[in-house]
Amino acid sequence: MRNKRRMFVGLFVAAVLAIPALAQTAGSGRYDQQIQDDVTKLLGSKDKWKGVTASTEDAIVTLNGSLKILIDKIDLGKKVDKIKNVNGVRNHIEISGSASDVELKEKLADKLRYDRVGYGILFNNLTLDVQNGVATIGGQVRDYPSRDSAIAVATTMPGVKDVVDNIEVLPTSGMDDDLRIRVARAIYGNNVLSRYALDPQKPIRIVVDNGHVSLYGVVDSAMDKQIAVTQAKSVPNVFSVEDHLMVATSSDKK
Repeated sequence: MRNKRRMFVGLFVAAVLAIPALAQTAGSGRYDQQIQDDVTKLLGSKDKWKGVTASTEDAIVTLNGSLKILIDKIDLGKKVDKIKNVNGVRNHIEISGSASDVELKEKLADKLRYDRVGYGILFNNLTLDVQNGVATIGGQVRDYPSRDSAIAVATTMPGVKDVVDNIEVLPTSGMDDDLRIRVARAIYGNNVLSRYALDPQKPIRIVVDNGHVSLYGVVDSAMDKQIAVTQAKSVPNVFSVEDHLMVATSSDKK
């Protein structure tokens, strides 16, 4: 009798444990054909996605092929992920392009220097590196729109395969905003340095973090560099000034 009970309990436990597995097996690929049809329809809706193929297994969509621009890869992955019953997306799309890392870096740097003109670009300082088509953007910016804009510049650049976001968004501070304006006026309003204000990229960048000022950029001479630092230090309530300004070489000025 005891043996029969043990056998019954064992069979009951095994049956209970098997239910989730059976349900998973029965349901995992249930919507694959519908998902595949929807993805195929999506890929055919725009010419830019014609180089992409898709396969579906157990509600997971795998994307393969090539595109010219990273943002198209990102957007497609998001759209596929929103399709009904899709449980995940493996985005294996490659970005085509023959530009070297040096070429990509030069093009990106030129774009980033003038990004957000008219929106306080002189208060942002970005760093850039490109390795194997992957652009790493760092530095400090005043607000999130500045960070998002910089990332958008990189993801829409043909040939960029991926983007690493190491940008620090500085804390919101009314005191720092006030210092930014006053330091900018002290530097760009100076008789010697006023010519730098004519350049839309604002060659002297002013980063303010909790009252501490850091100056970045390129100036024409050691004297201009010294004047810029002196002007920043002259502003009341500035706790400290770090000088990261570089002096342009003769080849840079051409």
